[in-house]
Amino acid sequence: MQHARILSPLNSAIAALAMACLAQPAAAFDTAASAAYVVDVGTGTVLLNKNADQPLPPASMSKLMTLYVAFEAIRDGRLSLDEKLPVSQHAMSYGGSTMFLDTTDRVSVEDLLRGIVVLSGNDACAVIAEALSPDGTEAGFARFMTQRAQQMGMTNSTFANSNGWPAPNHRMSMRDLGLLARHIITDFPEFYPMFAETEYAFDGRAPQNTQNRNPLLSLGIGADGLKTGHTQAAGYGLVGSAKQGDRRVIFVVSGLETAQARAEDAEAIVNWAFRQFAENTLIKAGTDVARADVWMGDAGSVGLVTSADLTMLLPVLGDDQVKAEVIYDGPLQAPVTAGTQVAELVVTPEGMPETRVPLLAGSDVARGGFATRLKTVSGLLIKRLQQGPEGAL
Repeated sequence: MQHARILSPLNSAIAALAMACLAQPAAAFDTAASAAYVVDVGTGTVLLNKNADQPLPPASMSKLMTLYVAFEAIRDGRLSLDEKLPVSQHAMSYGGSTMFLDTTDRVSVEDLLRGIVVLSGNDACAVIAEALSPDGTEAGFARFMTQRAQQMGMTNSTFANSNGWPAPNHRMSMRDLGLLARHIITDFPEFYPMFAETEYAFDGRAPQNTQNRNPLLSLGIGADGLKTGHTQAAGYGLVGSAKQGDRRVIFVVSGLETAQARAEDAEAIVNWAFRQFAENTLIKAGTDVARADVWMGDAGSVGLVTSADLTMLLPVLGDDQVKAEVIYDGPLQAPVTAGTQVAELVVTPEGMPETRVPLLAGSDVARGGFATRLKTVSGLLIKRLQQGPEGAL
């Protein structure tokens, strides 16, 4: 028997549904950011990718990695919220956005976390870093962060410090920042509400630095995090997330020229992502998507089904059809066991990334008896003879 990569036609009802729902996407968002990444969390659909895999100076947005490592340490019992940490001369020496800590302070971990999330404290990051560093230094903590980021799939991230202070080897891609944001939201829901806090007045010592710089939090558009960033090299950036109804979107922008441009661009991205796309259930679990031929079975074909409902994020406007194919190596060899993955559904909306969904055998197909096998082989021989020498086995 010869196997071939087969494109199987969709079940007519499924095909009609797919073609009706899968339409030409809304026009891509025209961002002024030099790099941007937007993803729908529920479906994993990437809505915008502009230089998203280019390692760039992340500025204070990289503080999210320090926070993630701190959250892990608290979860694992290596750090506690009420534990008070000393402030070193090195941590105190940082300028820029700070909590105005000095070496006479001992600050609780909870205060330090809020100092990082809300106040973007460079000094607070260094205090956390030195407490968790394998060698007690911020540089050692940065090396640890780089290793941890690689383990998490952030392959375009390297860290030279804990807070995003400009350094040649301190880089993150927008996709990596989006992945990190998703990890924070899903891995540490107990800490995530911190990112929506708009004000934190630590000890009353820094009245000029009490406000969260995230411009979206008070707009009533579902924004609830995460972190702004700005340096001369990085421009103005934001790692943001917003939830409306059951949908959550994560977005990252960098390289904007002003804080006002950052605010306007980020708000426009949120509105675009929620208004121009909607979730659609294309296929119900257990519904035959197509049928695959079976070799030497007691049935000549088997239905192909999905294990769960197929829900995709699709543009709300447009009427162009898209490609939807079932691909499998076939004919399948009997016996076939129900629930075994035997094929793949590939759906490609125009202008959007393809979606690949495993297809399972919808039922058992036993190996045919002697009569079935004889009939199959006889039919194949007759077909080959009719085709002539070129069709011989």
